[in-house]
Amino acid sequence: MLRSCLRPLERCLGRISGADGLLWNVDLKPHTAGEFSIAVVKQFPRGPGPGGQLPFRHLRRRLRRPRRTRGVSLRQQPPAPLCRNLTFCFPSSNRAGFASEEGGLSVEVIKKAFDATEKDFLLLVKRSWLLRPQIASVGSCCLVGAITGDALYVANLGDSRAVLGSRGLDGKGAVAQRLSTDHNVSVEEVRKEVAELHPDDKQIVVHTRGAWRIKGIIQVSRSIGDIYLKKPEFSRDPLFQQLVSPLPLKRPVITAEPSIRVHTLKSLDLFLIFASDGLWEQLSDEAAVDIVFKNPRAGIAKRLVRAALHEAARKKEARYDDIKQIGKGIRRHFHDDITVIVVYLDQHRQGGHSGFNSSNHDCTSAPVDIFSFNTNGAEDPLGPVESMQSADLLLQKMGF
Repeated sequence: MLRSCLRPLERCLGRISGADGLLWNVDLKPHTAGEFSIAVVKQFPRGPGPGGQLPFRHLRRRLRRPRRTRGVSLRQQPPAPLCRNLTFCFPSSNRAGFASEEGGLSVEVIKKAFDATEKDFLLLVKRSWLLRPQIASVGSCCLVGAITGDALYVANLGDSRAVLGSRGLDGKGAVAQRLSTDHNVSVEEVRKEVAELHPDDKQIVVHTRGAWRIKGIIQVSRSIGDIYLKKPEFSRDPLFQQLVSPLPLKRPVITAEPSIRVHTLKSLDLFLIFASDGLWEQLSDEAAVDIVFKNPRAGIAKRLVRAALHEAARKKEARYDDIKQIGKGIRRHFHDDITVIVVYLDQHRQGGHSGFNSSNHDCTSAPVDIFSFNTNGAEDPLGPVESMQSADLLLQKMGF
């Protein structure tokens, strides 16, 4: 009886998965081109830090009325002094934006949307500076996918990754194809790229705290935000140096220029996996695609997350059942935050248009704080959102 009462809420808000208090998921829901599944695990539900509540939500997901263009966005902030943010969206082209101004979606439209989002965030930092100078250190990886006709656009900043799963020519398996670029200095090519942009700085990339980092601070070379690494005047401010970072910079060391790829969808293309680096630290592209290909759709994103957590536990000579019992905060020694979205491309595989009725599927929001929501349900998953939701804003500017 109780279970039957909870099902409508789960369809709307997502399901709390098993005994893992830091895992949240939506098993399966329709979108305009097929179905999708989402899962999130938080290794540490960070608070906003000494600067007070930041104008972000930890988690934000919206499903909007679809039209001809579909989109998905995933945003995850790399470690920063204040907070960590994830955003994922399936909006639609029901709002004006650069796409309508330019006569349709294009690489140039996406570049303009990223640039406008970055400028809006810079404006927010300037407005908040006197009260919350720490906001200049907040940044976010961003991964966006948009489908218009048979064209799939994938754009990214940072090291979240999009992988396409396609049926093999023998029809027996699936082939993985990476559609994004990892902007992380752990990759040798990225280290060379950064070094070439700063030929007079021999310490632009250094190995510290177990990883390669730009100026010993950050691993990603491109992001939304992280304004003090792009606008040196912020890093030289005495108040910022006192509260956040004592390292003054002479010039920008990272950028907000996205990598953009256009892929023509074919009948053999089966699904897309959008995921933050926490998944790819544990699973290869091929392993993730194989899991999705060989298993049922319902709960497939959760299955990927759990596979990654099992692998993270194995590396520490432990079991996932063990780390599920570890308190929040301590789990960061086992794994990073993980967000996974699996999007099935049924419309392009079967031909024709989806029979999806958007009027019945307009409610899905993840809880702001998964741990609090799991333990006592006190968190309001539809609580107020302040002025900056960068992934939503980015997609609005693209015209979704």
